[in-house]
Amino acid sequence: MPRSTPLAILLVDGYNVVGSWADLKQVRDRDGLEDARRHLIEVMTNYSAYQDFDTRIVFDAQYRDIPSTREVVTSNLAVCYTDFGQTADTFIEKACAAFRTDVRKFHQRLIVATSDRAQRLTVVGYGAECISVEQLALDVHSAFIQVKRKKKSAQKNTGRFLANCLDPEAQKKLTQMRFGKTD
Repeated sequence: MPRSTPLAILLVDGYNVVGSWADLKQVRDRDGLEDARRHLIEVMTNYSAYQDFDTRIVFDAQYRDIPSTREVVTSNLAVCYTDFGQTADTFIEKACAAFRTDVRKFHQRLIVATSDRAQRLTVVGYGAECISVEQLALDVHSAFIQVKRKKKSAQKNTGRFLANCLDPEAQKKLTQMRFGKTD
């Protein structure tokens, strides 16, 4: 079955997030930049699936003398590394400029997550929405809490008895058997 159109395209300035979120800074400082990137990708994979966003995390091609690459992680998330010498800001600006003339803009939002003030002003000029990386962290945390709450309530409803997990027809047959009634 073909995938429905995501509600929004979310472009994330990867190193801006890694440098701003306390938990990612801690992972970066303790375990290195690669582990911080991996942790961000994991978090954004879950968030993107929950929100039904087509998310692209953009990283500068620091210390990589290779052409740009795009790694598809899931149907909701891709990781983009820029060309050597190109910044994530430039990559995001070009994507916003291209989206401006794209027909998807009529039924999809384009959201950029960055705390770089100049970048925010530029992408808003192209018609994209902007959120700070701090707001993105709050949204990610809120989505996590909502998923956890739904999961907990689903577990509570089943109760501790096996009979509560059975469909109503099976429950009826078991009740009849318990009282010695057979059809």
